[in-house]
Amino acid sequence: MEYAISIKNLTKQFGDFTAVNDLSFDIPKGKIFGFLGPNGSGKSTTIRMICGVLRPTSGEGKVLGYDLVKESEKIKQNIGYMSQKFSLYEDLTVEENLEFYGNIYMLPKDKLEQRKKELINMANLNGKEKSLAGTLSGGWKQRLALGCSLIHNPSLLVLDEPTAGVDPVSRREFWNTITGLVKDGITVLVTTHYMDEASICDIIGFIYNSKLITIDTPEALYKEHGTDNIEDIFINYVKELSNRNVISSFNDLKISRE
Repeated sequence: MEYAISIKNLTKQFGDFTAVNDLSFDIPKGKIFGFLGPNGSGKSTTIRMICGVLRPTSGEGKVLGYDLVKESEKIKQNIGYMSQKFSLYEDLTVEENLEFYGNIYMLPKDKLEQRKKELINMANLNGKEKSLAGTLSGGWKQRLALGCSLIHNPSLLVLDEPTAGVDPVSRREFWNTITGLVKDGITVLVTTHYMDEASICDIIGFIYNSKLITIDTPEALYKEHGTDNIEDIFINYVKELSNRNVISSFNDLKISRE
């Protein structure tokens, strides 16, 4: 089996603080990997190492067959990244943003023109090519950011809470696009706090206090925990590991109206 991501005993320390502690996992090519965990658990640090931006303190790994430490520049050239915060140029048009990122990856002019057309169609941005990015709604900005992250045909797409603050309809349309990309062979690593999105993933990993707690398919986790609710499974892990009395669902809340 070919793996898009394969890490072993990956650790990152900042002085005396261990942000990521001895992580090991393998993600096959062409799958969606949902990387879940509370804020501050180590998700972002792990992603930065996987993207070749941050050097691990110890451990080893390969991304798309490239060594995390020795070939970090090749990793960067072959992945696409989309963050929660809109990071494109708001004073450039949709088309100009796509051109800008295409030029960063040094796409030939004819290839860039082809990719612009393909991505505008994929993101349903037809008719908005000349619109300034800053004038777009949240859902349209999200589509543009996804298009820019795909401009160079990456083999691995990294999505860091890509739908935070986006309306439900735009979230659904976004995920329809993502599942279509996976069918075309792209591997996706996504972090999210939406458990309905997590349930779409092929593989789910839970990280807590810098350690990987479990990694498995949603179906296997449902069977193990006797529930088909990812949120309940996640909350139960937090309860067990922190001794916090966390309410599993808003349906459990007792609201008094006096």
